[in-house]
Amino acid sequence: MGVTDILAELVRINSVNPEWAGPGERDVALWLENFLKSRGIDVSLDEVLPGRPNVIARIPGRNPDRRIVLEAHMDTVHANEMDISPFEPEIRDGKLYGRGSVDVKSGLAAMAFALTNLKEPPCEVWLAAVIDEEHAYRGVLGLIDQLPGAEAAIVAEPTLNRIVTANKGVLRWKIRTHGKAAHSAKPHLGKSAIMEMSKVLQAIDNDHLRLAANAHPLVGSPTCSVGTIKGGTQVNIVPDRCEISVDRRMLPGERATEVLAEYQALLAGIDAEFLPPDLIDEAMETPLDSKIVKISQDVMNRLGGNPEPIGVPFGCDATKLSRAGIPSIIFGPGSIDQAHAATEFVDLAQVEFAAQFYEDVVMNFDGG
Repeated sequence: MGVTDILAELVRINSVNPEWAGPGERDVALWLENFLKSRGIDVSLDEVLPGRPNVIARIPGRNPDRRIVLEAHMDTVHANEMDISPFEPEIRDGKLYGRGSVDVKSGLAAMAFALTNLKEPPCEVWLAAVIDEEHAYRGVLGLIDQLPGAEAAIVAEPTLNRIVTANKGVLRWKIRTHGKAAHSAKPHLGKSAIMEMSKVLQAIDNDHLRLAANAHPLVGSPTCSVGTIKGGTQVNIVPDRCEISVDRRMLPGERATEVLAEYQALLAGIDAEFLPPDLIDEAMETPLDSKIVKISQDVMNRLGGNPEPIGVPFGCDATKLSRAGIPSIIFGPGSIDQAHAATEFVDLAQVEFAAQFYEDVVMNFDGG
């Protein structure tokens, strides 16, 4: 079974995250378990949440005290309103179409295929296929406790087969303004929470120039976006409450507590309440002289790829592995522009290249 066949089988299985009313990852996990066991590979399932197991496959190495981890998630976002049949993989013009084809079943297929080709690697190799990356990262958080001694990790995400050593973090929280309800015929008897929120929105918008002036060489400037707003109950009542959801992308080196303090200072003159953060995932930056980066660059040179490390604006499981002390890179076929899209696809030549990259990095991850 080639890497394209593996990818097609994975896409055929609906693994939409239960957050979007999907069945979850179990059927993908069971397929992977069966496939890898049929190739003589040691596989175990670790049930992180009820009916939602991580898959951990192990290849013994010449040095059993050393370990490298290949990691990819099994869940996808919802498949509503897609322009293609989401779970009927179709190949056209060298591309495979379907939900999850690029995010990130192509990377998972390439890692699984690479694993079947390994012969006496220099160290122990783990393939970890995890749950829940598209929602709350509970799969990778459940994995980390099992990874003492891991020296490096490669996380599959669509990077156009470029070596990613830095990515932005994300901080999400809600801001609420309060007012006083009154009849809209006498608005002076009340206080509009929506009008108070307009001051918050204007202050955040004015702050974009400050953010743009602070740039990281690989990931660019931090950004701030207001994604939702809710306020009022009906048109003839002065609203007594309004709430927005804020998404702030953080640079390597930024800390969530410091970022929140900046916004509290920015809005100090406005009657605004900060709710506890919904998500904190601080950025990653792996040193360019780390072993996993150096070996990856050497492999890219031999394969004729671009060895220059880059950064990406999106978050993924790599940040959690990095914070656990495991030097990590992000690498995988396809473009993030096709991820979550109505027409999702991946270039199959890139999938084949990625499989060779994963295999070669592992086989060259010696003790030097």
